[in-house]
Amino acid sequence: MKKYLEASPESGKKFYLDYLNKGKIVMLNLLKFNDIADYTNIEELKPKSEISGEEAYNLYIENTLPELKNIGCKIIYYGKSTNFLIGPDFEKWDAVLLLEHQSIEKFMTFSQSKAYLNNVGHRMAGLADSRLLPTTETQKQLKKL
Repeated sequence: MKKYLEASPESGKKFYLDYLNKGKIVMLNLLKFNDIADYTNIEELKPKSEISGEEAYNLYIENTLPELKNIGCKIIYYGKSTNFLIGPDFEKWDAVLLLEHQSIEKFMTFSQSKAYLNNVGHRMAGLADSRLLPTTETQKQLKKL
């Protein structure tokens, strides 16, 4: 079964073009953690003792959150998950994260920052699989509500 931990060059380019000049972007993250964090090929970040995938992911969040806040981005929601109410039984996610970026430019600034680049290994070690869905608010729909 294929895992999704990083954007492909094609999806990254499409994401940039689709969201350029669209304003705020809310990223829906679906996260599945490794039972034990896998620091293969990232020994420089490996903790002295074994940790869970969730603990590794939390290190990533703790170490990048100051940079996110500094550029005006914020966590809207981070919570545990179990089974879909509507959706396939075979997809299980451990957590959901909603992260608001002020713009595609702010997202790109973050993704190229030292805080991100120095800590993304914790994210990779912690995750068994993930999904990242960018969204923008639709004003027309809001006016109807």
